Amino acid sequence: MPPFGESPDGTIEILDIVPRQGPGGILAPSCDAAISLAVAEINSGAGILGREMRTTHIDGGRPAEQVADEVAALLATGMVHAITGWHTSAVRRAVARANAGRVPYLFATGHEGLPDELPGVLMLGEHPARHTVPAVRWLRREYGIRRWAIIGSDYIWPRETARLVRAALVDPESLVLERFIPLGNQDFGSFLAAPELDRAQGIIILMVGNDVARFNRQFAATGRAATQLRLSPAADENVLLAGGLGANHNLFVPSSFFLDDRLDDGAARRARYRNRHGHFAPTLTSFSNATYEAVHTLRALAEAVGSLDVPSIQRALRDGVGYEIPGGIRHFRGNQVIQPSYIARADGVDFELLGRIC
Repeated sequence: MPPFGESPDGTIEILDIVPRQGPGGILAPSCDAAISLAVAEINSGAGILGREMRTTHIDGGRPAEQVADEVAALLATGMVHAITGWHTSAVRRAVARANAGRVPYLFATGHEGLPDELPGVLMLGEHPARHTVPAVRWLRREYGIRRWAIIGSDYIWPRETARLVRAALVDPESLVLERFIPLGNQDFGSFLAAPELDRAQGIIILMVGNDVARFNRQFAATGRAATQLRLSPAADENVLLAGGLGANHNLFVPSSFFLDDRLDDGAARRARYRNRHGHFAPTLTSFSNATYEAVHTLRALAEAVGSLDVPSIQRALRDGVGYEIPGGIRHFRGNQVIQPSYIARADGVDFELLGRIC
């Protein structure tokens, strides 16, 4: 460990927002372990701008305004230098208002690509137009899936994603059923029993975490999994484990990263993770990897720009600055990182990578 100073001036303080309750709570252990690895890697070198990185974990599973209030109180101390995390878009919008562009805010979850994001909000996750929509087209081409149903949680990301999917469908009548339900819904019986669902060849699941796992179990129990496939842009290995072996047949997932030896440094990253946390650690998943990459992106942007000042970062992004993280060179287009997307099929509680879709 380098001899960082012990005073506040010798540290870079990061707020990391990950749900610790609610549907996304099953992701927290993996995310914490992945962030710990990234922080250790960064601090074993020069830190961020020569300063030691430290993290404070915020529970992003609470109502959005509660999360934003806590973030606002911590920002008011003047000791916070950046925000990262994996959480819902509803939380992001509230936290972005509380932050008001004071520090860079690296959002590591799939997003909607809205045009009114506040300065300093950097989108590291996938936009539906480069993620869910290409997956729908790929499944039409490879599996002949033309008729879809959508079930989603009732907040901004599922609704905006559904809107983009509808617009991309060749025939508007290809969407035979669309329903939005509260986060944490326990019973999907009314959706699964809807007569319109019988016409669907595929179901798009716009939910997160344990909501996806619960839906998959109930869906599989109906016997529909044998004839209707599912597409879930917000499922990782934790979701597969929570659902269980019998719930994941015919489940497809698009993502910008899978822990596959053919992608980036997947094998080496997995080895570093196991070396730090041991073989009984929470699984390093596509979502926890996103939080790992968010921390490394913060370091890389700080090095490329020479500062964590939001206006300086905004100018550098407009100038087309590139940066390097363990997975390779990255660039932004506006406030969104540009990266390839892949599709995989659930194979038990793991994924089988099928190919690149964008």
